[in-house]
Parts: sequence; C-alpha cells; structure tokens
Amino acid sequence: MSKVLVEPLVRAKLGNFDSRMELCDESGETLGYFVPVSEHHCLLYAWAQAEFTDEEIAAARKEPGGLSIAEVFAGLADGGNTR
Repeated sequence: MSKVLVEPLVRAKLGNFDSRMELCDESGETLGYFVPVSEHHCLLYAWAQAEFTDEEIAAARKEPGGLSIAEVFAGLADGGNTR
C-alpha cells in the first residue's frame, strides 16, 4: 500500500478524517474512497468474522497439531522453516 503525506492545507479542506469520504477530481470523477482507521479496523474484523462459522472455529480448536507462538517466531527468524 502506498503512503501519501497530507499537507496541512489539504487536511484543513478535508476536515478531521473522522468519517468516510469519496474523493473526486475536478470533473467529479471518483478517484477513491477514504475510510478512517477506526472504521477500517471494524470492517476488517467484521469481514474476518464472516469468513468462518462458529462451528468451523470450534472444530478447528479441537484439531490436534499446530504451532506454539515460540515455534512460529522461531520459524519466522529462520526464514519460514517451522518444521
């Protein structure tokens, strides 16, 4: 994802960035949408929760295996070789 620094003049024009905004060019064509960080996190969590049913999560918790946090970190330090 790219990062764009918002200059004070632009920030003053756009406000506090506390609500969703549609950003358009001079002709009114939509360039994109802005979603505040707090709302973005809520949307991501809602999406993640919708991906799995409660039954799927319960079944996954009962499955044997997996890695401990220490094993995950060791694998990350080793370039992804966890086993």
